[in-house]
Amino acid sequence: MGTVKIAPSLLAADFGNLQRDVEMVNQSTADWHHIDVMDGVFVPNISYGMPVVKAISEHATKPLDVHLMIVDPDRYIKTFADLGAKVLTVHYEACTHLHRTLQAIRNEGMLTGVALNPHTSVQLLEDCIQDIDVVCLMSVNPGFGGQSFIENTYNKVRDLKAIITKKEATTLIEIDGGVSSKNAKRLVEAGADVLVAGSFVFKSDNPTQTIKELKAITA
Repeated sequence: MGTVKIAPSLLAADFGNLQRDVEMVNQSTADWHHIDVMDGVFVPNISYGMPVVKAISEHATKPLDVHLMIVDPDRYIKTFADLGAKVLTVHYEACTHLHRTLQAIRNEGMLTGVALNPHTSVQLLEDCIQDIDVVCLMSVNPGFGGQSFIENTYNKVRDLKAIITKKEATTLIEIDGGVSSKNAKRLVEAGADVLVAGSFVFKSDNPTQTIKELKAITA
C-alpha cells in the first residue's frame, strides 16, 4: 500500500468547464486523467470522441488513461496514441483477438489495458496477463456514471491478484465504478492499485480535497 493511483473520471466533470476541471486534476494529488470513450453500441450511452480527447490532452499535464467502451477498438488504436493516450484500455468482451490488439497498443508506445465487465471472469486473462499492464475491473455495469458499487468486486480483485502473483506479472489492478471513501480502503486491501472515481470527486463540494482524502485513505 501507499502507491495507489487515483484517476478521476472526466465523464463526471462539468463539460461546460472542462478545461477548469482538467486543470483541477492537474493541480491535485491525482495521478491520471481517466477518459471514458463510449460508442452507444458496446454500451448504451455515447460520451465524447476524438475532438474532446484532443482538447483534454492539450490541457492535461498528467497521463491520459483512456478506456474504450466501444466495438472494434482496433480501428482507433493509432488515433488515440496520436491524441496522447498513455494507457489504452480495451474491453475483453469487444476483442476477438485480444493478444493481437495488445501487441498493437504496445507497438504504438502505450501501456496496455484490458477491462472486464462485472459478469466476466478474471480467469479468462490468465493466459495473457503478462502482456497486460492494467486490468480495469468494472465495479458497475458500464455505460453510465453514478451507479452503485457491485459488492462481488472485492472477490474479483483477490482472484485477479492471485493470478498476477502466480504468473509473476507486474499488472496493475484498476477499479472503475462506484468508488468512494466507503470502499477505497477495502479495495486496496484486496489488491487494487488504481482507483477511478467520477461522481464522488466531481460532485463533491471540494474535488481537490476529495482526491486528497482518497489518497490518504489508501496510503
